[in-house]
Amino acid sequence: MFKKCRIGVFLDRIYNSKKGAPEYYIVLRRIIITTMMVLTTLPLAMMIIVNHFQYRSHLRAELVSPIITMANKTKHSFELLLEARLSTVRFIATAYTYEELKDAHNIKRILSFLKNEFGGFVDLGLIGSDGILESYAGPYPLLGKNYAEQISFQETLIKGKYISNVFLGHRKFPHIVVAVQHLTDDGQTWILRATIDTDQFDNLIHSMGLESKSDAFLVDNQNVFQTNSKLYGNTLEKCPFEIPANRFDSHIVETKDPDGQNVLIASAGFRVANYTLVLVKPRSVVLQSWYALKTELFVVFAIGFTLILLTIIQITNSLVKRLRESDEKREKVMDELQHSQKLSSIGRLAAGVAHEINNPLAIINEKAGLINDLLDYSEAFKNQAKFRLLIASVLQSVDRCRTITHRLLGFAKRIDLKIEPMETNIVVKEVLGFLEREALYRKIDVRLKLFEELNTINSDKGQIQQVLLNLLTNAFAAVEDGGVIRIRTENFRVSGVRITVSDDGSGIPEDIIQHIFDPFFSTKKEKGTGLGLSISYGIIDKLGGTISVSSKVGQGSDFVITLPKTPEHSPEDEHEQEAH
Repeated sequence: MFKKCRIGVFLDRIYNSKKGAPEYYIVLRRIIITTMMVLTTLPLAMMIIVNHFQYRSHLRAELVSPIITMANKTKHSFELLLEARLSTVRFIATAYTYEELKDAHNIKRILSFLKNEFGGFVDLGLIGSDGILESYAGPYPLLGKNYAEQISFQETLIKGKYISNVFLGHRKFPHIVVAVQHLTDDGQTWILRATIDTDQFDNLIHSMGLESKSDAFLVDNQNVFQTNSKLYGNTLEKCPFEIPANRFDSHIVETKDPDGQNVLIASAGFRVANYTLVLVKPRSVVLQSWYALKTELFVVFAIGFTLILLTIIQITNSLVKRLRESDEKREKVMDELQHSQKLSSIGRLAAGVAHEINNPLAIINEKAGLINDLLDYSEAFKNQAKFRLLIASVLQSVDRCRTITHRLLGFAKRIDLKIEPMETNIVVKEVLGFLEREALYRKIDVRLKLFEELNTINSDKGQIQQVLLNLLTNAFAAVEDGGVIRIRTENFRVSGVRITVSDDGSGIPEDIIQHIFDPFFSTKKEKGTGLGLSISYGIIDKLGGTISVSSKVGQGSDFVITLPKTPEHSPEDEHEQEAH
């Protein structure tokens, strides 16, 4: 505050000692630019810095979460697959007796069924309580083999089920063993053992839809690959990454791969087997959106700083220049006053132009009609049809110009009303005809609820069309594509009618709705003139009716028009009043 006072005193001394001197404006320009740069760029810089650190932490968490989710979902799919195979073998052990499974023909038939219905089954064997393979169906001569000393046999007896790690076996092809124990009521026990290939594992990993630089695979509790890795090794090779020991939880760590690239590793341990699903993604791929956002933040700051600097220089130059010019030539203030009066003269100017244009339009219309009459009385010639088309086009253009000039004259209250019997429902349908294409293109649902026994009123059809067109145009602008616009007609009081135009658009705020019918008030900025609703209000008032609006932000707006049976003052009465 003290600095501002000293600056103000300094400027006053320069200005008072040498009023209008160039030094005053140079110092003023420098101070304004410096002050505005500090006040505008400092908050922007602080916002960029704060957002940089906040977004980095929050966005990182948001980007890492989908990786954990993908790993857990895929792990769940693996567990469902293993549980399904385990349940299938358990069902067979329960559905068949020991003697039925011991029969070579039966067990081969069961294996054939499993291959056809489920796929992936390689062989099926029945192991007695002593560990001897009593019955076997498969491609290898294993009948009579003793499994009593193997881990699979011991674990199945203890836990009642067993899912092995991946091993190559006789075929030198990756597969796993699934075994279940069955205990009968009389105390007899046996183990049903099945071998399953791991093609389904590869299919599940492929279904994850990983990017070319990402990888996913299974490892066991010894960190050995249980499936092929696209980037880091093959089945039964040692995994180069250290996977967390607590395999029942999901983890994500950031480390480096053997090539020195920063990667994020998500791991999810299985509960039904000694497997862990590992998902590896390069850090640059995961945080690509963060890097893009960070670059965009700095680009926004650089562009914003440049624009602010250029704007401040431009505004300051303009301000100092205006200040200097106002000191030298105060009479330029009249230009601003003239500019403020331009809008008030637009209506009168438009009406004058429309009035002057009507005279040559009448001449053009008359001459075109005369040419058309001459063609009727003249003999046929080669281009007569073409002449008639051209004349019709001229007459159509004249009618269009006349309609436009009449609307301008109506705004300036220099055109008489044309009161005639009017079917309001027909007028509504005619106006909708102008907007059918836009409604179809934007998929806007225009719902009509027209009262069949609506009163016939005496009013100006053209003016009512203009009002309805204004309201529907505003409604189309307010709703999104696919929105709903409702038009309802009903009888009002004894012989009048009420028209309601509703939309489910953005609505009108309370601070705006009270000015909605004011001339030159528009919420469309450069796209609107602010005259549509003002003209509509004047037309309805002249016809003896009322127009009102109710709206809620985010829910839409309702425009209600009421029209009497006949306007209170006929056009003839208005002419008499103007004459007096």
